[in-house]
Amino acid sequence: MASQGGMTCLISFLIICNVFSAAAGLALFALAIWVTVDQYKLYPISAVSGKNDIFAAAWIAIFTGFAYFCTSIFGVFAAVKMRRCLMLTYLILMSIIFIFECASCIVAVTNRDYLVGNSNLVKNQMLQYYAQDSDNGRQITVTWNRIMQDAQCCGTDSPLDWVQYNSTFGQLYGSSTPWPLQCCTRLSIFKVADLQDCVEGQSSAVFTQGCFNYIQSMLCRYTWALSWYGFSVQMFVFFLLLIAILYYILLE
Repeated sequence: MASQGGMTCLISFLIICNVFSAAAGLALFALAIWVTVDQYKLYPISAVSGKNDIFAAAWIAIFTGFAYFCTSIFGVFAAVKMRRCLMLTYLILMSIIFIFECASCIVAVTNRDYLVGNSNLVKNQMLQYYAQDSDNGRQITVTWNRIMQDAQCCGTDSPLDWVQYNSTFGQLYGSSTPWPLQCCTRLSIFKVADLQDCVEGQSSAVFTQGCFNYIQSMLCRYTWALSWYGFSVQMFVFFLLLIAILYYILLE
């Protein structure tokens, strides 16, 4: 067994690391809740496509974040008690949580590449479901109406998406309304500034910027928050596990 002084230093260091791990777990827990709350209201876009793994990863991170917090507190107790059975339990629990959090990070990153790697998936979804009389259609319509007004954009790449491609909206409204009125600029009272100029495509009356960059940016915020912070927690926990294994080996 190691000297008493060295063992005391190792216990103190292990306790400090577990306190930091508990704090990091709580931060991961809060971050994952922020993603699941979906501040930017983009869940319908990922859900209708069947690629809502970003939010699935967030639910996993809620579990792992809180589990890291609880298990790290237990790790402090196990280190103070200096009992091998307690430390073994701690190591097993932390290893299981570590694997789950790795899955969460990987799922978030890979889903981002699929969903916002290019605009075609989002564009096809918009053209198919916008203005459609179905559950998916209503969700997509509400989501796109809000995005186009909040981000002051129109269509996925540009307003021409509504004109150049076949769409449910085009079938319902024909050429008289080439794009949704949410593409039109508004007065301060949210009234369309100039309906005629908007329908005719005057740049001063219609949003000319596409919405894909906005959607991509917001989904990337979710993804990078979950994956990069998650990976940083994993790196620290891996180091913590090495220290805990060393402590377990030195225990009688």
